[in-house]
Amino acid sequence: MAQFVAFSAGVEVNGQTVMSVVSGMSTISTFKEMALKILASKGIADPKPDAWYPQQAWLDAFKEIAAKIGSQTLLSIGKKIPENADWPPFVNSIETALSSIDIAYHMNHRINGKVMFDPGTGKLLEGIGHYTFEKVSDKKVKVVCQNPYPCDFDRGIVEAAATKFKPAGALVRVTTTDDGRKRGGESSTYTVEW
Repeated sequence: MAQFVAFSAGVEVNGQTVMSVVSGMSTISTFKEMALKILASKGIADPKPDAWYPQQAWLDAFKEIAAKIGSQTLLSIGKKIPENADWPPFVNSIETALSSIDIAYHMNHRINGKVMFDPGTGKLLEGIGHYTFEKVSDKKVKVVCQNPYPCDFDRGIVEAAATKFKPAGALVRVTTTDDGRKRGGESSTYTVEW
């Protein structure tokens, strides 16, 4: 499973999530303009929160950002996802946040026009990979990312979700246990402690 290559044709990502690229690069106006230019060059001109865009075009934008600007920017973009994406209403802790990333991921993608998570039935559609959650101990969990997004982007999502829902006064530490997708592997794994 390579980074930057969609698993299935016909997959789209919602504009609200695409806006995280602009948000993650908007600390400097030049970067915001660059983000919009890169998105436009991939066919995502003037992104709108309620529109849908081809996942491969978004992945192509990530690839160009990684090449031109670097992995730290991908991390910043990933950290914006929890702010911009839809989350299930039951999320209220680090554990529920990290265990629901896969649901949120599917809620913000669709395949052949159908949103990939149905909250009424709890059914996920396949075709974009997964974020798998595993509790290691009371204050330690593992998140395995098997999807086409860049590792640094995924680490940003994991860090921001854990930080957003951490207990008051807790410090969150995220370590990369395995960044296998950077080397063409199947997954990347992050350990979260608080």
